[in-house]
Amino acid sequence: MNLHEVFISSINSIRQNKLRSFLTLLGVIIGVFSIISVMTAINVLQKSVESNLNILGTNTFYIQKYPAIQVGGSAHWKYRNRKNLTYDDYLKLKERYSGPAMISAENWHNGDPIKFKDKQTKNSVIIQGVTPEWEFSSGYFLESGRMISRTDMEQMRNVIILGQDVIDVLMPQYNPLGQTVTLRGVKFQVIGTLERKGSIFGQSEDNLVILPLTTHLKMFANRWTSLGYSISVIDMEHFEDVKEEIIFHLRLVREVPLTEENDFEVVSNTSLIDTFNQITGAIKVAALLISSIALLAAGIGIMNIMLVSVTERTREIGIRKSIGARKRDIRNQFLLEALVLTEIGALIGIILGVLAGNLVALSMKVSGVFPIQWAIIGVVVCSVIGVIFGTYPAVKAARLDPIEALRYE
Repeated sequence: MNLHEVFISSINSIRQNKLRSFLTLLGVIIGVFSIISVMTAINVLQKSVESNLNILGTNTFYIQKYPAIQVGGSAHWKYRNRKNLTYDDYLKLKERYSGPAMISAENWHNGDPIKFKDKQTKNSVIIQGVTPEWEFSSGYFLESGRMISRTDMEQMRNVIILGQDVIDVLMPQYNPLGQTVTLRGVKFQVIGTLERKGSIFGQSEDNLVILPLTTHLKMFANRWTSLGYSISVIDMEHFEDVKEEIIFHLRLVREVPLTEENDFEVVSNTSLIDTFNQITGAIKVAALLISSIALLAAGIGIMNIMLVSVTERTREIGIRKSIGARKRDIRNQFLLEALVLTEIGALIGIILGVLAGNLVALSMKVSGVFPIQWAIIGVVVCSVIGVIFGTYPAVKAARLDPIEALRYE
């Protein structure tokens, strides 16, 4: 028999025992599905993170009290007990540092609606207090009007800049410039509007308003208020040098002893991606372990069904040997049957896994992905399982004595 005939014979054998074959395939499908769905979802997230992490800008890093991503709750108290990053610290840092970078400070909260005439926003609007340098590091651009000025800061003026989502809710038919909106009963004059930025991770970035930081602190600061400092580096060649120098000066400002670690976090696009990859790396390992167990169980099931198949087809094997079939023909047929079983399961598992994983992309409104590397790995692993667990039944079938096989009832 040539390879094509062996393949056709294997398919026919599987089709003759559809239910048994499906139950055997189920283990392979579950194993491949679990790994492919997890890897697809992670790839979707990684693609979204890498393409959308312009929150800081490629030339910007951020300093804050807490890490950007916290894993586990035990370390929360360590970070909570740190001194807050204050406006006074910011002014001292700016005074000490004169290198090629713009340093801005900001603070934000939500929970307060913005009102205009008989309309008001939901409580989800981000109310952000910023310094004038914010425009160089935020990734936002003015559509009209002007940015927060140094005078606005010094005089704690009640001026405000609106994001497009806020404009859509409050005054879609008006020119926002010069209008008066109300926040916690305080009137603010609209001095500018921001260009629409879109969404990241399925969340709109246009649902915000901008105030002078001093005004924001006057209205909303409390004992837990800790600012964030955004540093926009003018020349990317000096990015690391600027970061080290800023850290040095901020440690001096905050009187951190030489023997102690920083009492603040430095966050950049690279550090966010690295932290994200560490988390997803652990998820990948867990998914691999779970899938390996499922595939091992599937391999045992394949060996079992192939042994049953050898027993059921003993007489057929005897007939084939009596008319000239060689041992390797018999062995190849049963081995190929095991391979076909596992590959069908792998194919179904890959299709279902990709569909399930890309539901994440659909929910986040980002483009889907196909994890080609993991699909190949899935096929290869299933092939190995088919060979390993199909070899013993195939060898057993090939070694059957043709005379004894013909007598088998």
